[in-house]
Amino acid sequence: MDESFSDAAGNVIRERATNGLNPGLVVLLFIGGLVLLFLVGNYALYTYAQRTLPPRKKKPVSKKKMKKERLRQGVSAPGE
Repeated sequence: MDESFSDAAGNVIRERATNGLNPGLVVLLFIGGLVLLFLVGNYALYTYAQRTLPPRKKKPVSKKKMKKERLRQGVSAPGE
């Protein structure tokens, strides 16, 4: 239902009756909600995994790298 009336200059101004929410706003809110749900879900899974999973095992350091690191620190490697 459109209502028409004229202003002081004689221009016809039409006011549209509001028909609920703007469809663009509904889509925007829906996508925003999905993104928010995704982020919250990822955070929840991350915190759950941090509490329940055992810590990751570190790779063993090779003897060659250990020797190089000791020489860099100034400590002679055993047997030399």
